[in-house]
Amino acid sequence: MKTGRSFPSAFVTKKAETALKNGHPWVYGEEITMQSPDIKNGELVDVFSQKGSYLGTGFYSEMSKIKIRILSDNANETFSAAFFERRLRYAVDYRRTVMGADFHCCRLIFGEADGLPGLTVDRFENILVCQVLSYGMDLIKGDIFRCLVRILLDEGEKIDGVFERNDVAIRELEGLPQYKGWYEIEGLEHPDNTNVTITENSIKYNVDFENGQKTGFFLDQKYNRLAVLKFAKGKTVLDCFTHTGSFALNAALGGAKSVTAVDISADAVKLAEENAELNGIENIEFMTADVFDLLPELEKTSKRKYDYIILDPPAFTKSRKTVANAQKGYKEINFRAMKLLGRGGYLATCSCSHFMSNELFVKMLRSAAADAGVQLKQIEVRQQSCDHPILWNVPETDYLKFYIFQIV
Repeated sequence: MKTGRSFPSAFVTKKAETALKNGHPWVYGEEITMQSPDIKNGELVDVFSQKGSYLGTGFYSEMSKIKIRILSDNANETFSAAFFERRLRYAVDYRRTVMGADFHCCRLIFGEADGLPGLTVDRFENILVCQVLSYGMDLIKGDIFRCLVRILLDEGEKIDGVFERNDVAIRELEGLPQYKGWYEIEGLEHPDNTNVTITENSIKYNVDFENGQKTGFFLDQKYNRLAVLKFAKGKTVLDCFTHTGSFALNAALGGAKSVTAVDISADAVKLAEENAELNGIENIEFMTADVFDLLPELEKTSKRKYDYIILDPPAFTKSRKTVANAQKGYKEINFRAMKLLGRGGYLATCSCSHFMSNELFVKMLRSAAADAGVQLKQIEVRQQSCDHPILWNVPETDYLKFYIFQIV
């Protein structure tokens, strides 16, 4: 089937054809059986089945294992500026609808989930923080950024600047350099500093979007932090892997008797302390420690001191190869927390790794509970906030697992 366009062509295996027809937007290198010669890196490519049926069009990546990232399966699409503006408007309108009053601080663009592969945009009040992880998207990022800013300004939003956080190793797999800095857009006079104060769940945070992890703040746990707040009243809380102190601050705001917030990073603890001071919250003790060492030590010396433990660890695995080791890490901290809490205690626990599937996470929790000699009474099961939408046909968009239990 011809498309009437002049894009290069690639023909793919039956496996890739099935995946594309089912809505998954990636074509791997080993799935391409034949392609046009001299395809330019980042160029748009039409993808066809072995029998010549049109399957979609996407960005070609010369160096990546993911050779083609599909943008659309519309054979008549020209991929003009109007196409990308429609995608951006659709994404913005979705956030305005689902986030409501939280639209000022949310993820505006979530890559493949918004039909814009390789692009992440987080909004922190008047600042847009962007990350580009595909070669094709990198070639057009300027037009994308300018269009997104124009859409927001036209809708009455205030935007002061666009900051790029392209300081991630995965860009090198695309043949792209690592860097970070302001993207200059005519008409925007960005601030001199790279810190902004945001408000989430009535709590203020100082966000360092130049040096903080990812884009500066983890927006995906927004409503999970509220869930923790609901059960914190009167509790003695231990918040592990506190990072910016967000779960600890929510627990304190929820009326916790006391909160201990722990992180292995002294810089993270310092930031968490600053956030507590910013909010005038005093019933939090901050501690710099390795949670893997701290939990067994607390079990020996302070058994049942805490009646609410929060486990929000970093992703222990970023590939399928390390899932087994990650399971051991997750099990260790959950087992220790269950032992330390004892019966009647509350446990909030999560994983932010896509490769640690919900099935594996649940299996780990069951094993940890059995070894700890306790049962789990499920209170809530949650995922990432709705500004990080999950496409059921793209499992990579489904990554955050969040459970709250009572130990019985």
